[in-house]
Amino acid sequence: MASIRADVEIAAGCGDVWDAVRDVGAVHLRLAPGFVSRVEMEGEARIVTFANGLVVRERIIDVDDANRRLSYSATGGRAEHHNASIEVRPAGCGRCRMIWITDVLPHSAAVPIGAMVRQGIEVIRTAMETARAPTFGSGTRD
Repeated sequence: MASIRADVEIAAGCGDVWDAVRDVGAVHLRLAPGFVSRVEMEGEARIVTFANGLVVRERIIDVDDANRRLSYSATGGRAEHHNASIEVRPAGCGRCRMIWITDVLPHSAAVPIGAMVRQGIEVIRTAMETARAPTFGSGTRD
């Protein structure tokens, strides 16, 4: 089995990032807009449509608030086996670290899926940092 690991520091608090990750039906709106174009919920699963046209059914295994960890498995797409987890950890000074680990079979699926994971985590970083950015003239401070 091939393992793909993506790890990024995000200039946003753990609570804000975790809130977006745990909102499993709103990935296209809150977490990865533009990378994910649509999400439909079907019980404990979500049907995810990516901007590139790929459609995958992701079964939500666990949303662990205490450890800020989401785990899911996917069917459809390029892999015969796919399971993944996303963890959000504090990184100090209003920052956090997101760790996204994906295990896939066959090994050859790791190349295209790895590229999507790396692209996706950068979209997430940008979305979370943009959502946190202060609005000029709002009178709010960090």
